[in-house]
Amino acid sequence: MNHPDQHGTASFSDMALPPQVLRTLTEHGVREPFPIQAATLPDALAGRDVLGRGRTGSGKTLAFGLPLLVRTAGQRAEAKQPLALVLVPTRELAQQVTEALAPYADALRLRMAAVVGGMSIGRQTAELREGAEIVVATPGRLHDLIERKACRLGRVRITVLDEADQMCDMGFLPQVTEVLDQVRPDGQRMLFSATLDRDVDQLVSRYLNDPVVHSVDPSAGAVSTSDHHVLVVHGPDRYAVTTEIAARDGRVLLFLDTKHAVDQLTRHLRAGGVHAAALHSGKSQPQRTRTLAQFKDGQVTVLVATNVAARGLHIDDLDLVVNVDPPTDPKDYLHRAGRTARAGESGKVVTLVLSGQRRETSRVMAEAGIEPTVTKVRSGEAELSRITGAKAPSGTPLDRGPAVPRPKNTNAPFRGLGTSKDASRGTGGRSRKADEARKLAEARKAAQVRRGG
Repeated sequence: MNHPDQHGTASFSDMALPPQVLRTLTEHGVREPFPIQAATLPDALAGRDVLGRGRTGSGKTLAFGLPLLVRTAGQRAEAKQPLALVLVPTRELAQQVTEALAPYADALRLRMAAVVGGMSIGRQTAELREGAEIVVATPGRLHDLIERKACRLGRVRITVLDEADQMCDMGFLPQVTEVLDQVRPDGQRMLFSATLDRDVDQLVSRYLNDPVVHSVDPSAGAVSTSDHHVLVVHGPDRYAVTTEIAARDGRVLLFLDTKHAVDQLTRHLRAGGVHAAALHSGKSQPQRTRTLAQFKDGQVTVLVATNVAARGLHIDDLDLVVNVDPPTDPKDYLHRAGRTARAGESGKVVTLVLSGQRRETSRVMAEAGIEPTVTKVRSGEAELSRITGAKAPSGTPLDRGPAVPRPKNTNAPFRGLGTSKDASRGTGGRSRKADEARKLAEARKAAQVRRGG
């Protein structure tokens, strides 16, 4: 096995890339390879198996994508028989990989198909039937298509497993091994993972042949370009602190534990004039895609999400991630934190904790290899604004309709807030406007009675 720290060449033009790929790189403003690209491209282009340890945002999509496309160029796939396969854990990541590679695939006249759940299986079957050289897939949907005999993997010569640790964590190991057992045994395999724990190690030893190992960004310091803060908040003040952070200038990603808590906080923020949107597995795929597009183009400034959004989401120029509910697993912390400080940019990760959660959060952080700055804060204070850019929201509701009650403040995490039946439906109590309208109507009635005697 070769080992890290072989920093390949510093220029794409020194690598064995066809002119149309170099031209497309230039057109897309990609001038110099990121470290993981410089390290892995020469080996991957030569057909070697590659084991890459690199966090998301380190540029690995092109590190595996360019060799996969270049080595497939000039071949045509027959119906239902792709020639190259990229396996990823989530729909969002599948779409991002497909979008990132599309210009290069077009330049090389290769056809790509994205095979993911939540979208029309009929359309995906048709794309495979017409012939697609490259398939980007999530394990569940690919398994379904293989079962339906709509896809056969016997001609796949290049297989990429992206975010292999996530696929294992999400219970996809059986589908991943099923896929690897069906592709050509003499083909090229590339596996990328932030961590190499038990399941991933098993995949590497069983399916990779004398891989070249490249470690870019050691896993413990995977988010070292981020600035990590723990903000200790007083229970009753925590909603106000969250709202002020959300109202900052610039985008922010807020993480909560449950879909219900995400929806509740999103409604509360919108009622206060903050352009927030919810992202969780209860939303349809078109809704999730639209919300992400609006967050990327700035129509939505606050994305309120469950862990589903931490899996491989790529958002440029996102400089603040807030754990409103502190993660209880170091891997979750690193994946959430990895949404900021991408591709060498700096970013800030803030975790809100109540005093009773401090010990547990310290343990999680220590296991994640993070030493945060701990600060006690209150809403409206300069210190909160200094760390997060927090400011008072406009207070002008963005949606018409009944106002949402503020959930009861308890010392429980957000998932425990607002447990009354009314609050859980998001319609508890009358809104102030409704009360005022009722009082006005009563006053008019009283005046009429007086006039009419």
